[in-house]
Amino acid sequence: MLILDINAHVALFRDMLIHVGQSKDNPELREKIRKYRHICVDECRHAVDVMTDLVKSASDDDGCSLHDNSHLVSLYNLMQIFSRELIKSYRLIQVMPMDMSKLHENRSRPTNFGNVLGQLLLCKQINPDFRQEELCNIENSVNVIESLIAEVESYIPQPQGLIGDEGKSLSYLPCKETAHVKRNRLFCCISRPKYK
Repeated sequence: MLILDINAHVALFRDMLIHVGQSKDNPELREKIRKYRHICVDECRHAVDVMTDLVKSASDDDGCSLHDNSHLVSLYNLMQIFSRELIKSYRLIQVMPMDMSKLHENRSRPTNFGNVLGQLLLCKQINPDFRQEELCNIENSVNVIESLIAEVESYIPQPQGLIGDEGKSLSYLPCKETAHVKRNRLFCCISRPKYK
């Protein structure tokens, strides 16, 4: 159930990112994106705690391998997708800033003693930079998700490369090229890309 909730929230987060910079973009949408980012990070954190505890207890009780849990693989893949979406949201907010001061009027007033003292000494209003604050929060979220990915990665099996006839990975086998292909590669502007 946790993985389904994370999947739904990540999908909703991705859908909202599509509207950034378009006609539906407004401060309320940006606030929803921020809210769902926090929800997804909290759900990922909770799911990793629950899933790793289950895997640890199952391996201690039954003596079975830690690497047989498909739910952890699904969670790992979801967190990788979410990490890429966080990076995308960082770039979108960086490139397309929005004035959020009207939405956060109550946050713009100083609340702690340091801000009040700073305003009195400088004799000017200190306005928070919501864009910079959001970019810092996204960086922190990316760091949290990356650490969770690393934690889950220790419990899932590592993929084995495809093995060729000689026991070597297929990616290291040389491909045969004709003289025609080598000659055409000199003209990089008109030659076809080489896909392996």
